[in-house]
Amino acid sequence: MNDLRLALLQQEIVPDNPAHNLDVFAQMLAPLEATDLVILPEVFTTGFGASARTHAEETGGRAYTWMAEQAQRLQAVVTGSLVVKDGENYFNRLVWMRPDGSYSEYNKRHLFRMAGEHQRYAMGQERLLVELQGWKILPLICYDLRFPVWSRNRQDYDLAIYVANWPSARALHWNRLLQARAIENLSYVAGVNRVGFDEKHQHYAGDSAVYGPAGQVLLLSQEASVLRANLSAQQLSEYRAAFPALLDADDFQLV
Repeated sequence: MNDLRLALLQQEIVPDNPAHNLDVFAQMLAPLEATDLVILPEVFTTGFGASARTHAEETGGRAYTWMAEQAQRLQAVVTGSLVVKDGENYFNRLVWMRPDGSYSEYNKRHLFRMAGEHQRYAMGQERLLVELQGWKILPLICYDLRFPVWSRNRQDYDLAIYVANWPSARALHWNRLLQARAIENLSYVAGVNRVGFDEKHQHYAGDSAVYGPAGQVLLLSQEASVLRANLSAQQLSEYRAAFPALLDADDFQLV
């Protein structure tokens, strides 16, 4: 397992304007070099608003093509979530796009009922585990962060990712829970949030972050920019060997 190079894209998302948002993210990615994984925020083409469904992607649609082009050019995985229409259902769906154009998908499990998300989207049923350069990775979406059972490391991942539209009003929760997920799961955690204001004038401070397996802060920023972090495979292995708490974790089944 080699070290893993991350690029976190923290940016404002213009509501209901996928073409503009894709252009902005493309400009951010244009000078990027030497990365293994690019992480975009939640619903990065539309924002989180109630009207986002009117811009829903079909599977394999414009944003999928855009992600595939970026992944191929950068020779890196590109991931983030989109509003996707699949049959009669709409999903807040994370796409894990590889450089060869193949992809995996994860539908958001925990839908944010305080904003009516559970009324607009279908709930995901399965976790997604992916592999990149020997790293086992669990990608999740925003509100999933509040539910530690869904994030529980059963010695099946090394890095958890949370893509989000998480407002400043609950920034304390975002920061503390990201750190807690790293500590309790003896894993790296990366959280990628947006900045700016949405259509309801709700503010987003960013606070995109990367935490080490002991909870140490490796990256924390409120700047609209491409944020870089390198994850050490050796440090992860050494920490888990010195403090193997997962060996004493309770066994359980998700139903």
